Amino acid sequence: MDADDCSLSDAVLDSCGQLEVDTDDLSDMYTFQDEEPALPPDFKWLEELSEEDSDESDADLAAAADFTKERSCAETARMFKLRRNLDQLDCFHQQKEHDVLKAREQLKLCRQTIKCLLEQRDDLEGEIEKQKATDNAASVFRLRSRHKHLCQRLQNEEELEGRVSTELKLRELELSELEVELGRFSSLREEVQDEEQLFRAQKARKATARLQQERKVGQNLQLKIQQRRDKQASMLKKEETECQKKIEEARANRKIAAKYLKQTIKRMHQQEAEKEHQNKELMEKRIQAVRSLKSNIAATQERLQVQQSRAKANAQKKEQQQRLLRESLQAQGFNSVKHMHQQKQLEETKRKQEEFGESHKLKRAEIVAKILHEEQVTKGRRKNQAQMPKPSAAERLPSLSRVRETLLHYLDPVLPAATEEKATTHFREISDISSSSSASSDIEDLDEATQRDVDLQSLADSLAEPEFCGLWDQSFKKVLDDKTAVQTKVTQEEPAVAATKLKRVQGKELQKPAFTSKPDVVVFKDFDVGKTYKKKVILTNTSYTINQCKLLGVSPQLKDFLSVNFEPPGSLSAGMSCDMQAIFQPKINKDLEGEIQFASATGSFSVPVRCIIKKCKLEVDIQLVDFGSHIVGQTISRTITLTNKGALATFFLLDASPFLSPESSHVQMPSQSSANTCQETCSQMQSTASNQDRSASLDAGETQTEQQSQVLSDSLQQKQLAGPEAVPEMCTSSLVDVQTDQIASDSSDIRLGNVREGEIGPFESIKLEIIFTPTLPGMTKQDFHIKFSDKTSKPIPIQVRGVAASMPVWVVQPSVDLKICMFDRLYQDTIVVQSRASTALKVSFEVCPEMRKHMEILPKTGFIQAQSGFNTQLKFMPRRSLSQDAGEFFDSDTGVLEVPMTVQVAGQVQPACFTVHAVVTSSDLQFDHSEVDFGFCSILESVKSSVRLTNLSLLPQDFGFVGVPEFIEVQPNDGFGTLLPQETLEIHLIFSARFAKEYHFQLCCKSGINRDFLLPCRAAGVHQPLELSHSLVQFGATAVGDHSTVVLHLTNHRTDRNQSKQTSGPVGKHTGAPAGPRLFSFAVPEDSDLGITPAAGRLLPGERCPVQVTFRPRLPDQLIKDEALRLLHRAKLLREKELQRNRLAEQEAKKEIPVESCKGKKATVNARGRKMSGTPKTESASESPDPVHIQPGSEYYEKAKASLLYSFGKRCGEHTVPCFVSDGDPPEDDRQAQPAWSPFNTIYLKLQCPAVQPPLVVLGNNLIDFHQVAVGEKVTQQVTVQNISTESLDLRSTVLDTCGPFSLLNALRCIRPGENHSLILAFSPALDKKYGEVLEVLSRRMTVTLRLRGEGVVPAVTSSHTGGLLDFGYVLEKETSSRVVKLQNGSVLAVGFQVLLESLSASGPQRRAEQVSLLLDRRTEVIPATGTQNYSGLSVFSVVPAEGSIAPGESQDITVSFQPDHPSNNYHDKLTIELMNKTKVCVMDLKGAASSHNTYLHGGDLLTVPIDSLLPSHIAGPRLLTAESDVTESPGVPFLVSLRASYSCGELTPAVRELQVGCIHSTQASKKTGEFYWDNFTSLQQQGFSIEPLKGSMEAGQRRLITIRWSPHTGYKPYEVVQACVPLTVKGDETTVYRVTLLALVSVTAD
Repeated sequence: MDADDCSLSDAVLDSCGQLEVDTDDLSDMYTFQDEEPALPPDFKWLEELSEEDSDESDADLAAAADFTKERSCAETARMFKLRRNLDQLDCFHQQKEHDVLKAREQLKLCRQTIKCLLEQRDDLEGEIEKQKATDNAASVFRLRSRHKHLCQRLQNEEELEGRVSTELKLRELELSELEVELGRFSSLREEVQDEEQLFRAQKARKATARLQQERKVGQNLQLKIQQRRDKQASMLKKEETECQKKIEEARANRKIAAKYLKQTIKRMHQQEAEKEHQNKELMEKRIQAVRSLKSNIAATQERLQVQQSRAKANAQKKEQQQRLLRESLQAQGFNSVKHMHQQKQLEETKRKQEEFGESHKLKRAEIVAKILHEEQVTKGRRKNQAQMPKPSAAERLPSLSRVRETLLHYLDPVLPAATEEKATTHFREISDISSSSSASSDIEDLDEATQRDVDLQSLADSLAEPEFCGLWDQSFKKVLDDKTAVQTKVTQEEPAVAATKLKRVQGKELQKPAFTSKPDVVVFKDFDVGKTYKKKVILTNTSYTINQCKLLGVSPQLKDFLSVNFEPPGSLSAGMSCDMQAIFQPKINKDLEGEIQFASATGSFSVPVRCIIKKCKLEVDIQLVDFGSHIVGQTISRTITLTNKGALATFFLLDASPFLSPESSHVQMPSQSSANTCQETCSQMQSTASNQDRSASLDAGETQTEQQSQVLSDSLQQKQLAGPEAVPEMCTSSLVDVQTDQIASDSSDIRLGNVREGEIGPFESIKLEIIFTPTLPGMTKQDFHIKFSDKTSKPIPIQVRGVAASMPVWVVQPSVDLKICMFDRLYQDTIVVQSRASTALKVSFEVCPEMRKHMEILPKTGFIQAQSGFNTQLKFMPRRSLSQDAGEFFDSDTGVLEVPMTVQVAGQVQPACFTVHAVVTSSDLQFDHSEVDFGFCSILESVKSSVRLTNLSLLPQDFGFVGVPEFIEVQPNDGFGTLLPQETLEIHLIFSARFAKEYHFQLCCKSGINRDFLLPCRAAGVHQPLELSHSLVQFGATAVGDHSTVVLHLTNHRTDRNQSKQTSGPVGKHTGAPAGPRLFSFAVPEDSDLGITPAAGRLLPGERCPVQVTFRPRLPDQLIKDEALRLLHRAKLLREKELQRNRLAEQEAKKEIPVESCKGKKATVNARGRKMSGTPKTESASESPDPVHIQPGSEYYEKAKASLLYSFGKRCGEHTVPCFVSDGDPPEDDRQAQPAWSPFNTIYLKLQCPAVQPPLVVLGNNLIDFHQVAVGEKVTQQVTVQNISTESLDLRSTVLDTCGPFSLLNALRCIRPGENHSLILAFSPALDKKYGEVLEVLSRRMTVTLRLRGEGVVPAVTSSHTGGLLDFGYVLEKETSSRVVKLQNGSVLAVGFQVLLESLSASGPQRRAEQVSLLLDRRTEVIPATGTQNYSGLSVFSVVPAEGSIAPGESQDITVSFQPDHPSNNYHDKLTIELMNKTKVCVMDLKGAASSHNTYLHGGDLLTVPIDSLLPSHIAGPRLLTAESDVTESPGVPFLVSLRASYSCGELTPAVRELQVGCIHSTQASKKTGEFYWDNFTSLQQQGFSIEPLKGSMEAGQRRLITIRWSPHTGYKPYEVVQACVPLTVKGDETTVYRVTLLALVSVTAD
């Protein structure tokens, strides 16, 4: 191809300007053969297609192997590019042909127009000649004008013909040239066609191979599906077989259960019969006891009288003896008063000595009993420990010394020094068991706590083996096995125990820690959260050698609350001590335990730490209140004192116990004396341990301790004599008898005083009163419990006992129950009075004055014989005035009547009482409406009204509606039925108007006792002016969240316009509604799912209006909140159950852990630590939100809504919507006034609205709020929809505004049942305003509406640095200098930012090119954006943070650091702070210099280029170094200063330059100050130079200015350059000599 053709084709293509076709590319592609250019980006999909083809099966690879060899990817790309260019050429050729045809048509049209114009001209010229011949001047003139205009048109058309002809030639030429070009590419076209055929063939082969492969995959899939179906069928058969087996087993089990159930029922009947027999026997025993009690009372009275008389006689005798003694002493001259006083003191001393001896004997007996008990425990342990490993001496030591310490404590109350030390050590070991301890370190408190813990430990050891053998032998063996297993495990898990083994130091063996602490246990008692507590602890070296101690730390559970101030003292001799300080800062109100761990040369040791919160320590002065024996009717009171010895206040409640306490079971009737011994022994043995613990903690006194020790010794002896099995059986039977007796004798004779509850403060006491008022004879027992709000305080049981003696005359039936009675009816009953007296007595029956009109007793007076009964008749006829006459006894609300009656007995102080009970009720039937108004009813419709008929009586009643009119219907059962007590029945009244008139009538309801109840009714029959096309609308099943729409028509059928201004007549007349325009208004119920459009309007006569009714089912807000509360309650219950299970598991694990060994104790501490660490999680997890916070849009609200949607069933609702119709238009004079609305014009629309479960739900809120977003930024949110139906749903959506800020980023697809699909929505505002839009997600069964909203906000961020230069000055190499730039966010949303450095930007190659051009051309004055960089590759300037976000109204500090690693003056960079929307806040130029020593000189002229080499100094050589880096290689550093004086208007202005010499502030420099001075300054003065100052000093961080002035001397020649060189010495950590060259000249300025 020659160059002329190419240029010609290019010229043709450029001239057309329609389509650009690169013929050079075509020619290049046509000529090249072997080259394979890179694949263009437009054809990257070809590469992907080839990669997909490479993944096909082996058959596809084999089929396409030959074709792949012939064609490459580049050839395929070349083929597509050629085809594209050839198509462009063809299109261009078609366009040219079209232009040529168009030009030819235009030329043809022009020639036809010219031909036509020529004919018209010839005709016009002939007409002009004719007119001239006729001498018609006017016509000639007119024709000439037309001829002239025609000639002008002809000329224009000829010119146009010439232009079109020229254009046609040009286009034909272009078309010819283009055809020539097409001819040149004909061979190329054929080649492209061949390649396309080959490509299509290849594509067809690939498609065939893929189709075959898909068929194979489909066949395999069908086989798999068939296999899965067969497998499922076999599994179903198997399940059916198993289910059938289970059903058969259940039937067999049911038969067996029925058999056992019959036996159980039979056994229960037998037990009830036995119980009744026992009750009868018990009653007989009580009668006997009362009789014996009466005789005992008489004997007791006589005995008391004798004792009183004897006591009076002894008192008189004693007074007489004293008087005689006093007279004899006075006669002898002695002081009688003093002598008598001394005698009394001697008697008192003797009595105290006797009491002390008795108490000493009791203590010895108690010690002996405890020693016997411990010996038995030791024997049991030896038997059980036969299979256990032999304990070490260290483990056996506490158990062997425990008995000795206990014995010494009881025999000698003062502990010796050695015993105190052992007790102190033992107290630290068992501190986990003790419930409280002293906060101070006094020895007395420590001794008391030690003694209390020793008692508890002995009690725990005694409980390791059962008191009665055989009860829990197996469980005891399990406990021992578990203890052994736990000890083995602890030994393996704690290697640190090896450090506590015995060590030998200087021939002596250590059996305790090398250091002891004082106090032994660091206790923080009664602490408050938020305060700080400090304690001093002294550590003493108790080893036999010099030792050291080192603090290791504290326990993990105390790490956040306890800190230790401890300075290691170094080596300590034996007996030396050091101190430390423990600081406790509580953050949680919880008991904490741990230890402070130390290490020493002889092993590790620890100091226990206990932190105890404020607790309640509650006790009462007495727990058993015995009133003694009293006659029925008396009132006695006792007082108990409740004391709080703790530091925490609490609320208490004194209430009766719902169950029997074990301590009260030993109380028996006198007749059961045979069983008393076993009962008391058993009950006291069961309560011995708790009594010992209570007596030790409450200090009950010596008496209670003596009783406990005596009871313990007696019980042990009886246990040894009776054997291991006799005592439990006897005690069990006795307990059953006691419980039966307690239930039978329980009464309300014992009650509490006024103070039953309240608050007891720290260290306070409250008195509680218990009152005993016996009403029935016999023994009365009542148990009370004092409960506390403090969960750690256990309830305190109080036992109350009292005995009541009965009266001689009593009523056999103390409670007369007349059951249910009606007003104005007579009821009777018999009252029987029994006498146990031996004589006849007169009895009188009294009725209270309030009940004398309603109740009567006949006879009122009579005589009851000895040992016999008396009968009387009770008549009761309640009147309607019962509530007014006897309001004190009769409750009008409940109808309960309770009348106390008295029987006065002659000679008996306490009258016999009985009570008459009855429930008085009325026989009324009540309607819930006083009048039924059916309203206005069309004569073509029926109106139903419902009333509720209520039976106010407590007895069932029959009813029936009689005399019902023919236009009314009563349902159900035609108005007849029976009402149960307090039952309400809904009665439906259906009214059908026959005429347009008013109806007034009454319905009569008659009861079974012949009482009539009337119900007034009224109605009005009317004609309606408007009519609905449908009065009943049944919506289809609509999903919740979707909507259904129905269109109705409201028609005004009246067309009589003459009556439009008339009003309707009275209802009573048979006239229809007048014709005319009508106003209508629909009243939609509130909080309904309905919508009616239009809700109001105006209809002309004969006009019809469409009405759209929309049903949008939704979930009520209150229902969602209730569901949320239910879910929260359910979650709370689950958490509580989980916590309960964890607590039980921890308690079981705690029981299994042995307490005796040291290893077990450490394991217990670790377990407690783990529990404490886990406690905050459970507390935080158990927190639940307030129901007030459950608002729409919250997390709990959405969960409850989703739960309701998932479980939503079908809901059918029915609504009746009234449509009110006016009587006409408003008055003409006032159109704003309301027209007259007639109630009988109202029409009703009935809507049936079924709602079903939605197939598609939104997981979250339907409102997607993007909130505030910065303009230019893009924020995305994800909305998930879930298919909860049983079929697949194809999703599609409406189109969002293409010019709006909202967009849907992903496509919708078909989702199967149970699947989720996420919609990714983006919001990118362009303006500062609020946006809103609606997106509808469509499916076949429903439509989900998503509301989108957001607000665009323009961010307002300001910088403390306005931009420009940020100079760091001089810095020592490898040191850092920082500057802070503050960004302030003044907008209302968080704004993201990023900080960009030019040196770290992507334009690195371009920057290096600028540096190279600058090095090559020294004349350029352009300075690049970045300067010298570090040799290490790290950036000289660094920014922290590089990006981030600023909260609204907040600020962000950006630190810019300068850290050079070599000396240079050319460090500079460009820093840009921009927001995420690419808005720049500020642009700063960073500049700095680095020096190798602490002094510098600045201000001279530039000697080198402003860019340094990046090569290190040892590689670059001396020529690449700057002026300041040549100090060590040259005698001086060159420094150039040029001065230019000006001469203007005959006046010479001297030249002035300023230099800066400074000292860098640094911590690395050995010399903190610097100094400078000039040498050889005399020669400079001769040439006109002056320097100030000539020398000086600089402090670190200080700069000094050196001013250089130059004035020409007298012999100065114009344009002469004065040059001088002077050395400047600068001293710092190094001495630097600068060769300062001064160049001065004078510049002349024109006037």
